[in-house]
Amino acid sequence: MAVKAEHISPSWELSQLLDIFPLPIRQALVRLPNVEAIIEVVLDLGRPPEARFEHDFTYLGDAAVTNEDIAHVCSRVSSFGGDNRAGIEQTLHRISAIRNRSGKIVGLTCRVGRAVYGTIDILLDVLHSGASVCLLGRPGVGKTTMLRECARVLSEERKRVVIVDTSNEIAGDGDVPHPGIGLARRMQVPDPALQHAVMIQAVENHMPEVVVIDEIGTSAEAEAARTIAERGVTLIGTAHGQTLENLLMNPTLTDLVGGISAVTLSDEEARRRGTRKTVLERKAPPTFDVVVEIRERDRLAIHKNVGEVVDALLRGYQPQPEIRRREPTGEVTVVQEADTESMPAISDFEPPASGEPERALSIFPYGVSRSKIERAIHNLRVNAAIARTWDEADVVVTLKSLERKQQPKLKQIASDNVPIYSIKTNTTTQIQTALRDVFNLGSIDREELGLREAEEAIYQVLLTSQAVELSPQTSYVRRMQHQLAEKYRLQSRSTGLEPNRRVRIFKTV
Repeated sequence: MAVKAEHISPSWELSQLLDIFPLPIRQALVRLPNVEAIIEVVLDLGRPPEARFEHDFTYLGDAAVTNEDIAHVCSRVSSFGGDNRAGIEQTLHRISAIRNRSGKIVGLTCRVGRAVYGTIDILLDVLHSGASVCLLGRPGVGKTTMLRECARVLSEERKRVVIVDTSNEIAGDGDVPHPGIGLARRMQVPDPALQHAVMIQAVENHMPEVVVIDEIGTSAEAEAARTIAERGVTLIGTAHGQTLENLLMNPTLTDLVGGISAVTLSDEEARRRGTRKTVLERKAPPTFDVVVEIRERDRLAIHKNVGEVVDALLRGYQPQPEIRRREPTGEVTVVQEADTESMPAISDFEPPASGEPERALSIFPYGVSRSKIERAIHNLRVNAAIARTWDEADVVVTLKSLERKQQPKLKQIASDNVPIYSIKTNTTTQIQTALRDVFNLGSIDREELGLREAEEAIYQVLLTSQAVELSPQTSYVRRMQHQLAEKYRLQSRSTGLEPNRRVRIFKTV
């Protein structure tokens, strides 16, 4: 029997999820002291069932999951679509299937869906500006929850909002949408491959002022998003990626932020910019005006002028976004202001009109990435250049591992009284720390530096599967680095003795 929308409560929704499980699993779940905080229940054939929480998990008994257990759950949820997802009517829960090679279901991930009100108070000014907003973040960080709340808030301000709901994850399963979307209308998608067509149909048939779309992931969907934006409709969506730079370097989704094209400059223009003749430039206006990186549930990085940020990135700069944090009291504070000075105009590359320019400090990278040193130089805006050979260098940057091996070339460099700065790992963050010492720039907030280094290391581990060792940190910063690695499903371990104790991040073999 259907329940009226106004009678739906979080406890009723949780009970609907618990009711799909076989009795022994359901009883084990009910006995959990913190069952309200559960994130998902995992059933894998031949293994004990698991209840997962944000930073922990527990087994629901010793008995292994059987085919009968999986069949019991499947019989109590809606049919699985082309994306192997199903749901429970009038709830936001998502049940995802793992199949074997013959198509038989051998695993289920039963994710708890919750409508959390007030999650976008940290973004209300951006939402009310009328800008198209793209939300980025790792799985489970709360993108869909925030997207649903955006739809509710805008619809209750009497805007015409249409949600393109590919997996019924935004507005729940069944034909009656969940009250968590407010007055917004919901269009279901019969097959995930048709999501782009439904996006266009929403604009052509229903005259929305705002279109809400979750998980833009294909070139066809990116093109449909651009079409929507060009028709003057505000677009609120999520995309695959964790940072704006990830989006820019993703060949499928790069058009969402304007796209990249190689441009050949004239000799005069190349001299004026101080660059090579062939450079990368943004080829079109971005689809989204604002990109929001959801770093934590209560910590966001906001790029408000995506076009300028992309232009700066393509010139080798690392613009600083505005970082906001929601305090435990609910108050929203700006931790870091957006640094527009790091977004250079073309005129910033013009040589001085008069006077002898100061000679750039010559840096020789020994075993260190040349491109990362160039990026660090741009980020810090220091007067430095890469030396072609070590005997031209004012400073040498190398790895500690090479320095320990007492390389003959390093011995010779040291005998010539050339300063050698060694770094633990070949990352832009550690290179910037070394250059801060070279130019006496002082240090930045240790917590922020440690998190930046961990984020860069995580990206490298995910990309190359090679372990990365971070620089020594305090126990507090190390704990945050461990938590960050855990959220990306990576392993981490502290090694060494104080004050040189540090975190090593690696993939499970």
